[in-house]
Amino acid sequence: MSDLGPVTTATRVWPAELVRRRDGDEWVVGRVDTGEFVAVPPVAVRALDLLAEGATVGAVEDRLAAETGARVDVAEFVTALGDLGLLAGVDGRPLESPSPPPPTLAWLRPGHVSWALHPAVAVAWGGLCLLAGACLVAGPSRLPGRDALVWSRHPSLVVAGNAALAWTILFLHELGHLITARAAGVPGRMSLSTRLQFLVAQTDVSAVWAAPRRTRLTVYLAGMAVNLAVAAAGIVVRAAAGPQGAVGRVAAVTVLLSLLFLPSQALVFMRTDLYFVLQDLARCRNLYADAVAYGAYLVRRRPADPSLGLPARERRVVRAYCGVMVVGSVACVAVAVTVTVPVVGGLLLGALRTVATRPSAGATVDALAVLVVTGGVQVLWARAWWRRHGRRLFASRRKGGENPCRTARPSPTPATPVR
Repeated sequence: MSDLGPVTTATRVWPAELVRRRDGDEWVVGRVDTGEFVAVPPVAVRALDLLAEGATVGAVEDRLAAETGARVDVAEFVTALGDLGLLAGVDGRPLESPSPPPPTLAWLRPGHVSWALHPAVAVAWGGLCLLAGACLVAGPSRLPGRDALVWSRHPSLVVAGNAALAWTILFLHELGHLITARAAGVPGRMSLSTRLQFLVAQTDVSAVWAAPRRTRLTVYLAGMAVNLAVAAAGIVVRAAAGPQGAVGRVAAVTVLLSLLFLPSQALVFMRTDLYFVLQDLARCRNLYADAVAYGAYLVRRRPADPSLGLPARERRVVRAYCGVMVVGSVACVAVAVTVTVPVVGGLLLGALRTVATRPSAGATVDALAVLVVTGGVQVLWARAWWRRHGRRLFASRRKGGENPCRTARPSPTPATPVR
């Protein structure tokens, strides 16, 4: 909530430094530094221009009425802008706004990574994938099997080594999002969060809404492209070095772990990379939030169906996605209850018993590795979950109403499940 105060017809405000982009019948407007964006009709953009020229709220309402023949509640629109942090000042005084969190790798400037959006990068990526495909055609056995993940007779080394390599690949995946976003002038912030029972790594690239569609899709798909590039490089290295030997075994594990991250991106009900591609191609503003609101309406049957305020095409997508979200979420929770929790719980309890009884030095080291790696992921999940949901257990959330310009907040934060 801003310190805007009551808005009257005599109020004068000036917008913050905003960027805008035409998107169909609407405009996407927002701040790059905070990642706060809204989709508004052309009349709202006209209102912003008049407000920036110094006109009062009442004068803007009169001017819009004369130009469009319809009365627009500019006061309510200004209040909504203040709540979203899109105003810089009111009646000659600046408005306080919280400083946005610092971007990840703040020293990395757009000029450093402008190459990431050059078509030559896509050509090089395609060439690497084709080379890997040629290696597989020449020797299909060069695609490692799942037994390659057990590359040592010492379980502790396997657990620790695979975990280190998996986290490295995960970092490279998120770095792909960050670098392509930074090349487009978007700050980008990496963090850990949760989706259902999953611990996920995510990169906040909300400000990419200001970029053209081609750039947005590049940012969303960059992480998966990195996974494929790492896997392709591993296949080429394994073909050159041979499947035997340390280099070949490390390359095999790299290929498998990198490819194992890809299927989870199909879980679009958890707002993974492919969810944002789907949302963008379907021209939806906030597919997940709209689907949640529609699902809540189906359960409560009140108030009015929120999807009725959406265009017919977007309404169909939202309703279909709501079904996918419900089915997918129920399936994931069912798997967690029946499979994940018993397996992980049994693994941790077994490791604790081994540490307590100490049957041998090797068994104790293996058990400690399991506790550190598997238990560490559970601790990270609990911490991320609490950061995301803890406060809601003690504070009720304020419900926001619609403003007269029907703003809709996009929220691009692609997530990659860690486990």
